[in-house]
Amino acid sequence: MRKNTYGLILFVILVVPPIRNLMESIMIVHMLIQIPLLIVAGWLLAGYAHDWFKNFLETWNGNGIPGMLLVVFVITYWLIPRTLDASLESWLIELFKFISLPFLVGIPLRDSWGKIGSLVKSFIIFNFIPMFGLMAWLYIDAPVRVCNNYLEVEQKVLGWGFLVITASCILYMLQYVFTDHSDTTP
Repeated sequence: MRKNTYGLILFVILVVPPIRNLMESIMIVHMLIQIPLLIVAGWLLAGYAHDWFKNFLETWNGNGIPGMLLVVFVITYWLIPRTLDASLESWLIELFKFISLPFLVGIPLRDSWGKIGSLVKSFIIFNFIPMFGLMAWLYIDAPVRVCNNYLEVEQKVLGWGFLVITASCILYMLQYVFTDHSDTTP
């Protein structure tokens, strides 16, 4: 029950206008801190969803695949630079951001992650490695500003942030492949 309360508190903090405006004023904070924190808030709030919509989640997301597909599509949508720009220009898209990330990514992610096998988990991580790498290349190497609301320098910093995330995912997968996962407890 504590996780649910923490998730609600985190969500309310992220919605408060001064904090929201501060986070959205710096491109790397907007993309790599605010958006993941909204997903974490949804992850923590998933306990409420399980209590209220248990039958629906069991029926709709019994094996975890539909939930993970929803997660991948919504995250891919928010990786598009034009979408990030639109969230700053339109209150409707901003509202969609604050609804979609916690409730269409965070909650289904927590519900689905335990239901899918390690092969599907690896496939999803391997799916995000080239996506993050492409975003890094796009933001670092683009000859023009990709987002109109941010400076080109901020765009390049975000690109390097995506490059760090890509390298971290690759290192994680290498570490996972080369470590022993057999159960050695007596």
